[in-house]
Amino acid sequence: MQRTLLERLDPVTDDVVSLVLRGADGPLAPWEPGAHVDVALPNWLTRQYSLCGDPADRGTYRVAVRYDPLSRGGSEYIHRFLRPGRTLDVSLPRNHFPLVPAPRYLFLAGGIGITPVLPMLRAATAAGIPASLVYAGPSVDAMPFAGELRAAYGDAVRIVATREHGRPDFDALAAGLEPGTLVYCCGPASMLAAAEAAFPAGRLHAERFQPLPRVFAPNTAFDAVCARSARTVPVPADESLLDALNHAGFPVPSGCREGVCGSCELRVLDGEPEHRDDIGAPEGRMYACVSRALGPRLVLDL
Repeated sequence: MQRTLLERLDPVTDDVVSLVLRGADGPLAPWEPGAHVDVALPNWLTRQYSLCGDPADRGTYRVAVRYDPLSRGGSEYIHRFLRPGRTLDVSLPRNHFPLVPAPRYLFLAGGIGITPVLPMLRAATAAGIPASLVYAGPSVDAMPFAGELRAAYGDAVRIVATREHGRPDFDALAAGLEPGTLVYCCGPASMLAAAEAAFPAGRLHAERFQPLPRVFAPNTAFDAVCARSARTVPVPADESLLDALNHAGFPVPSGCREGVCGSCELRVLDGEPEHRDDIGAPEGRMYACVSRALGPRLVLDL
């Protein structure tokens, strides 16, 4: 973890605040567009936020947080109780939504989904790569950074206030897509579904804040063999691997507990995991919050 000082907390819209976190012990770890960090809050919760500042600025990180009325305590604490001057521990950046090289880009964002897209658009423009953004939200006043985007990128950014103009026509955008263009989309589930229906799968990169509803076979019990500790942890059918390990004294980091943030990644030495995450675990890795074993045991690098 990196120790940071909350330098600024600024309202961006009525329900979104921007946090500027300055490294308390010197430069912060480098990151690339699409990355996110875990922020450990003073109320003992850890939450994940996309980095939306400038990767060239090693002194600070910027994130933005929308208030969720159904908050599990993260966004409510930030909006109601967090104040500048507070020290916060922040993880090293992780990136499951990297900007792949392409001759041109089309970015699609909805609401707070603009946060990972901001540095992507900045990077593409700085590199001289043609890029455009379609940014949708209920009204301009409710859309974080809409003014900043218009001022910086002009006609390359199309702001769509859906209450007035309806949703963007993704089918028309797909029909006019130039060869080689990659499409990046982040926003609510309805926007992601519309993008997946309109754009070819090989051209579309999407990031989800919530996992897709999916059905898996019933849970079965298995053993987690911790190779470095020479211990075996039974994982009952009604308990996650993450919880079983934590209860056995292995403090595996965790954040979302939904298979979308990647903070609970483990190295698998033997056995076959049943991957239930939404970000695609790398070869030889698994996410302990949701994934399980396809056989009677897994050997883990713990």
